[in-house]
Amino acid sequence: MKEARVQVKVPLVPRPGMQEPEENIVTGVEKDKLAPVNLRAVPSQPAKCSSPEGKSTDKLDRQAAEHIHIPVIELDRFRRVKRRRMRTFGRKRRWGRNPTKWQPAAAVSALLAMALLIPVILVWPRESESVKPTPVRADANITRTPAPTPAVPVTYPEPKVRVYLSATGTTMNLPLEDYVTGVVAAEMPAEFRLEALKAQAIAARTFIVRRLAASDTSGVPSGAADVTDTVSHQVFIPPDQVKSEWTRLGKAKEWEKLQQAVRESRDAVMTYQGKAITASFFSTSNGYTENAEDVWGNAVPYLQSVDSPWDKSLAPGFKQTVKMKRSEILQKLNLDAIPVTAQKDGSWMEVLSTTKGHRIKEMQIAGETFNGPEVRKLLGLRSSQFSWKAVGDEVQITTYGYGHGVGMSQWGANGMAQEGHTATQILKHYYTGISFGQASKMLASK
Repeated sequence: MKEARVQVKVPLVPRPGMQEPEENIVTGVEKDKLAPVNLRAVPSQPAKCSSPEGKSTDKLDRQAAEHIHIPVIELDRFRRVKRRRMRTFGRKRRWGRNPTKWQPAAAVSALLAMALLIPVILVWPRESESVKPTPVRADANITRTPAPTPAVPVTYPEPKVRVYLSATGTTMNLPLEDYVTGVVAAEMPAEFRLEALKAQAIAARTFIVRRLAASDTSGVPSGAADVTDTVSHQVFIPPDQVKSEWTRLGKAKEWEKLQQAVRESRDAVMTYQGKAITASFFSTSNGYTENAEDVWGNAVPYLQSVDSPWDKSLAPGFKQTVKMKRSEILQKLNLDAIPVTAQKDGSWMEVLSTTKGHRIKEMQIAGETFNGPEVRKLLGLRSSQFSWKAVGDEVQITTYGYGHGVGMSQWGANGMAQEGHTATQILKHYYTGISFGQASKMLASK
């Protein structure tokens, strides 16, 4: 704090005959801008001195008194001035007094505030968002090893299939997917829905992969091929032949759909306990599929009877009637004649039992017992579910469905596809408890 200083000029007593300069007047006090100071003239005491000029002492004293003024400062007024000046100089400076000093600092502060507020505004939760607390992990101090980068999927070479062409007696060696294309073209109508064609492609691929994995060449002449092109295995037509024939018939769209079905189901096979299944299929069911043991004598867990109601309304050959002479039936069954007892009561054909798939399991003909699949094969019937009616020497036999009845019904698959089911759903319906695998991976070690 600064002190208020008052500078007071006190004039010296002039010698007689001298004039006092005007600058020595007490007006010098105003230079410090202090409050007016009360000055009083103090009469001097008479001085006894002699004058060299012989003037009397009293006269000199009077003259001196007229020119000499001694300032007297009133202390009370000085204290008030000092306090006022101390308050003035001791007060803190206001920002507005010198704006050039605080404006840069204020600008920097504003920029820093904006830099901090903008990220907060961006991450501030909206009304529709809820703030989720960050859980504190108990093992926060534990250093974890980063997860490994996923490996690049391994690709396997496409297997080859050797097909014995029965018409020419030659063998064709071609890629697996080309073989599947030829089988689907021969086994299923191209007019079927895409998902049904895809299901057929997976079934055909699974059938041949199972044989390739087991190195099974049964049913092939001289064992020089993996499979034949007949119903003994799977009917097959070379893809080039199919393409040219269908193009000639104006079925270019069907050919494209067939290729799409094979392409979209590429390399997929059905598996059970890690192995390719016996993917049997047939044309038309009688409303149900069959248990494998009722047709082939051996139980297979994934070849079990399921319902197939679509065939009855879709398949054109669901119900068919054929006529045979009684003698023709006996001949095909290797029977000599009908016993006399059977001729009298007219019951020389009788059903003994049926399967879970509603087909004939056992029946008696002319006193001999046969199973349903056997009668179907010997008489050349379309199905092992049939009924008959004797009119004189003629027998009218009506069959229901077409095929052995084990596995997937092709017309049933098309019915499911029309209802919007996928190929995977179709296959899981007809093959109980199956999974799916990769053909090329399964055959990579072969």
